[in-house]
Amino acid sequence: MSVILKPIITEKMTQMGEKLNRYGFKVDKRANKLQIKKAIKDIYGVEVADINTMVYRGKSKTRYSKSGFINGKSNNYKKAIVTLAKGETIDFYSNI
Repeated sequence: MSVILKPIITEKMTQMGEKLNRYGFKVDKRANKLQIKKAIKDIYGVEVADINTMVYRGKSKTRYSKSGFINGKSNNYKKAIVTLAKGETIDFYSNI
């Protein structure tokens, strides 16, 4: 099971990373905080101080086409906000 699916790179999360040393990740729905902490430490080599998790329910989507209305739903996902220890940082843009 791959715990960390992808980092969340948005304006809000970038500002939180710069000011509060907090970073967001989309994680596996079955992962707990201890597994997330271990995965972050293994992948990025940083010390994690705190983790907050939240589960988002997928939104219903409706669109109109020639054949009528098409209904669908986006996927559910779990998000983890990771607070790093003082002096630690993660650079997502170093591999570009």
